[in-house]
Amino acid sequence: MLHDRVRDLRGSERTDETMIATPIRPATVCRYGNAAVVAAMALYFFVAPLAILLFDLADPALRGRGIPQCARRWHRALTPRYARWARERVASGRAANLPEATVSSTEWPLFGSVFYLLATEALQKDWEEHHSGPAPKEYAREAIDAAADLVTDPRHADWVRRYWGEDYLHKQNCFYRMLLISAAASHVKLTGSPKHLPLLRDQVETLSAEIDNSASGWIEDYPNECYPADVLVAVAAIRRADAVLGTDHSAFVSRALRGFQGERLEAGTGLPPYAGDATYGAPIGPARGCGNSYLATFAPEVWPDVAAGWYARYEKHFWQHRWLAQGFREWPRGTPHGEWYIDVDSGPVIAGFGTAACAFGIGAARTNGRFDHSWPLAAEALVTSWPLPGGMLAGPRILSNATDAPYLGEAAMLFNFTRQPLPGFSDVTGGGLSGYVYIVLFAYLAAAGVLFLGAWLSICRWRKRPERIVPFEKVQLAAWGALTLASAPFLLLGFWGGGAREPAARAVPAMHPQTSRRPAGMKGNKPGFAG
Repeated sequence: MLHDRVRDLRGSERTDETMIATPIRPATVCRYGNAAVVAAMALYFFVAPLAILLFDLADPALRGRGIPQCARRWHRALTPRYARWARERVASGRAANLPEATVSSTEWPLFGSVFYLLATEALQKDWEEHHSGPAPKEYAREAIDAAADLVTDPRHADWVRRYWGEDYLHKQNCFYRMLLISAAASHVKLTGSPKHLPLLRDQVETLSAEIDNSASGWIEDYPNECYPADVLVAVAAIRRADAVLGTDHSAFVSRALRGFQGERLEAGTGLPPYAGDATYGAPIGPARGCGNSYLATFAPEVWPDVAAGWYARYEKHFWQHRWLAQGFREWPRGTPHGEWYIDVDSGPVIAGFGTAACAFGIGAARTNGRFDHSWPLAAEALVTSWPLPGGMLAGPRILSNATDAPYLGEAAMLFNFTRQPLPGFSDVTGGGLSGYVYIVLFAYLAAAGVLFLGAWLSICRWRKRPERIVPFEKVQLAAWGALTLASAPFLLLGFWGGGAREPAARAVPAMHPQTSRRPAGMKGNKPGFAG
């Protein structure tokens, strides 16, 4: 027995020596490293967003009055990025000589900047009422200046100058001049700086006079293109600027209603049309969801009684409730227009639901006190937004113009989620979550599960056949390490600078190590992916 005991001890010593002497293979480092990276991606891109969404969906401010916590978080995350991007874009001069027809390159950078400024105003107003944390106008000062400077930059007016000539600041051009007034008024209100006051005063007086003197109460955005919703938003911007300039355009606002009464409305729905003939005041085509969600967000500022009636008609003809989703249609119910459609204003129309109509429907519903509509719409938008740690919304980022307006989607989300009911509008609460919300939440969980399972199976396969041949093993390890380090900044610096770069960057190192599928000692080995 003593002899057996000594033999066992010696055998144990040899085993320990063998274990100590066996080096860790470079291929093993690659395989376990890949598994760790895949698990980290599952956590970052799916588990963390799921946790964020569950937390945000529990916020009572989504179902009623108040600024949702997610909007505060988005604003803090977006602010430094927006400031940097706006400064760089103005300095680059890229806006000069862009083709007029590229709406996402010409209009979107300005539109997004105005959304950001209006959202900052709403957050600042809320801060003044509750004094919680740092003031938005203080921590966002650089972004406020940069956004206003971008909108007022003459090179960002190059496309409208080509439409209207050198007199573009005083001739029609309703959409662009509305953006100028909105941005300049927000800047003065938030900063107290007189930098844009002369421009603001000039535009308020000249645009209000031009709308007042027009034959129909409408003016054009571009030659032979009139969109009544832009005229209404311009009227609201002029009225909002009164608080900054100390002027009173209430009489003008009352007269401007003539452009939105009687024959100016689309006959079938009694709502303002998407497009019209500014010369004769005649609607062109039907009312549409993208125009009326946008219009209904601002109408309560100028004509609250009329706005309430419009919203009721908008609900009657456009609200659609199905088991999978609920929201606003792009085309009125019962019209011959297709259920599947896309253009630059509506975005994709899916089973009748308009992307822009539903997105801006959040702001319209919140402004009109219709939380029974804004709650399901906000929940659907939230789960689609793909919120990542650090505050970035990957969904809106993907849908934006990565080159010219990368933050439009996030600024629009921020704008819509910060709208509040105006005085005189009672709250209508209720509403429920659609099947779409639960399906997308489950998809986050399922995607994470697939990635975790793939990482685990990859390790299991490797451990079952550790003797497999790996050609140029050390070279592959070096390549794997270099590619992994090269891809890391995309994640650390915010995942996207303007496109889905990180998944592609991680896909390359994940291909290593390349191995032979047969054990060592067998002939005819053909290299393949470790898988």
